[in-house]
Amino acid sequence: MNLDDVRPLQGTRSHFAFSYGNCLPLVARPWGMAHWSLQTDEGPWLFNYDAQQLQGIRCTHQPSPWMGDYGHLALFPCPVDAPIAATERASAYRRHEATIRPDRLCAALVRYAITFELVPSARGALLRCTFPAGTAPALLLQPFAGESGVTITPLGEVRLFTRANNGGVQPDFACYYDIVADTALDGWQIVHGTQAGAQEPMAAGERVGVKLLFAATDSAQTITFQIAQSFISAEQATVTRRRELSGSFDVLHSDATSAWQTLLDRVTIAGATAAQQQTFATCLYRSLLFPRALHEIDAADQVIHACPYGGGIRPGVLYTDNGFWDTFRTVYPLLALLYPAQLAEIMEGWTNAAGAGGWLPTWASPGYRSCMIGTHLDAIIADAYLRGVTGFAIERAYAAALRDCTYEGEPHGLYGRRGQEAFIALGYVPADQFDHAAARTQEYAYTDWAVAQLARALGKDSDAAQLEPRGQHYRNTFDAEVGFMRGRRADGSWLAFDPLAWDTDAYVEGGAWQYSWQVPHDIPGLIEVMGGAEAFVAKLDTMLDLPPQFGVGGYGFEIHEMTEMAVADFGQYAHSNQPVHHVLYLYSYAGRPDRTQALVRRVLDELYSAEADGLPGDEDNGEMSAWYILSALGLYPVCPGKPTFTLGSPLFARATITLENGAMLTIDAPGNSPTSGLVQDVLWQGQLIAAAEIAHSLLAGGGTLTFQMQPNG
Repeated sequence: MNLDDVRPLQGTRSHFAFSYGNCLPLVARPWGMAHWSLQTDEGPWLFNYDAQQLQGIRCTHQPSPWMGDYGHLALFPCPVDAPIAATERASAYRRHEATIRPDRLCAALVRYAITFELVPSARGALLRCTFPAGTAPALLLQPFAGESGVTITPLGEVRLFTRANNGGVQPDFACYYDIVADTALDGWQIVHGTQAGAQEPMAAGERVGVKLLFAATDSAQTITFQIAQSFISAEQATVTRRRELSGSFDVLHSDATSAWQTLLDRVTIAGATAAQQQTFATCLYRSLLFPRALHEIDAADQVIHACPYGGGIRPGVLYTDNGFWDTFRTVYPLLALLYPAQLAEIMEGWTNAAGAGGWLPTWASPGYRSCMIGTHLDAIIADAYLRGVTGFAIERAYAAALRDCTYEGEPHGLYGRRGQEAFIALGYVPADQFDHAAARTQEYAYTDWAVAQLARALGKDSDAAQLEPRGQHYRNTFDAEVGFMRGRRADGSWLAFDPLAWDTDAYVEGGAWQYSWQVPHDIPGLIEVMGGAEAFVAKLDTMLDLPPQFGVGGYGFEIHEMTEMAVADFGQYAHSNQPVHHVLYLYSYAGRPDRTQALVRRVLDELYSAEADGLPGDEDNGEMSAWYILSALGLYPVCPGKPTFTLGSPLFARATITLENGAMLTIDAPGNSPTSGLVQDVLWQGQLIAAAEIAHSLLAGGGTLTFQMQPNG
């Protein structure tokens, strides 16, 4: 794939009530600590495609507007007399003239006739600003709500810290910035909130920033700023600045370009339209932004990190900013196939998190966050290892996953599982004691099954024998009378039932139609309880044929996922949210792969593009994009923890993957076209595949997967 095809503006036409991705136009290194975005608003929806004014550039660590930002800093090049407040200083910009690429950002502030360019390093950036003749230049550095402080050294080095934090971190957790200009300072103003103050060598307090001042010249002048960050210390930020930002602007730009192009080059496609090329490249870029590296390299070249779980500075790698309820489905299996070495390092990072905090996170940003349900990092660990990713401390990781399966979690959902003891004792999570109870039952059953598979692979048969039967607990919340998973009280009685209601007592971000299929580890059993293959297919068809109606249930109002399902007009199949992302592939296990092929093709064609409205819901740390990448290749990991891919229908005539081991994986679909999405036969190395899936190990070893398309499909 070509970096020129990546469109970071994809998914940025989003707001609180409706998501076309809830994306930012991020300029960053792959998995980089520092992300850079244009800012059009100070709130969580910090960039909107339709906004006509810029408030500056933000160094952001926000994984989702629903989770908020931390350690963030706004930068605004301006004249010395420009206002401080974001809405007052804002300038018109011409979006169509701006350059927004993963490796470079360039825009003009029309109001001030100032242009700026930024290129990213892993933990910083070079910012080059050009000011018109006669203008006294300035750069505003403005933190957000929370304690912050600034120190200006005698040599003009700017050190800034901010404790604008999220994630249950310790009170002293901070992000430190070290900033140096290539032009001598003419002075500065300490900024308190939105008010400029005196020139003091240091200051601290609520939202304390600084405006750096430079002398005017008779001709246009360009000033370049080295901007580095650290979550460890101001001194470490200086170490990082000297290591990552000492070279020229052009050299850093070339390095950023190479970092992206090397990863994108792993996949090439043929037979795609220009729009499909852009969508595929953009979705691959979005799949490689998260999780974010939180580790740094000290002056002695040792890898260390500030720990948001247990506090202090610890050795080794650490990653953050991930919602595993989302990403376990697609991102991690994609990394296992395309970038297994990187995945091994990420897995070591999650293992270090559990070692520091005692538990695996369920949502990490930067430390423990309470959001969504289940402990899906357990399944990620199992899936990675079973797919052959072994370069991490698997025994430590397994012990952390087993803890999730054994003990009651934190009562507010920061880690572990709420209702785990009842799940073991009753065989389900009771809906009169815990919210989202039917959904929790299904998720706990699945992840216990996944950890059981890992236990067997590690020779821990007694653990596997204890865990594996719990994989069948989903049956205890299936009510054959109504044909759906359903909330059940501790005494065994059922809650009231409405198949269209998004009932928060039983489900989460969906209702019975969206959540009753979440049994990826026992599809034959699910088909059985739903009445057999024919009835199963008919139920899937009904899901797609029903109008996209819903009851707001316990939410009490129409949340954006409901709106998005209604607008997509795809029946009760709510692709804008994750619980259904495997559902279209279930047809293949009931003898109707043609339905999988046709419907997945429809989703690829209708719901995705590289445009500002090009994603059908929250992108969620690459999950939505990775769904596109895998499905466009004709593969989908229906059940992470089972090292296979379910076969679909590729979007292109050919895809070639250069595997990390040097082997080549070719996915051929001769004669494929927008009107021929149905598959006649699938062959691996010329041999017919009779099953609905193919082993990961075969693909990872290289070879040719051939989809023989139906001529008039």
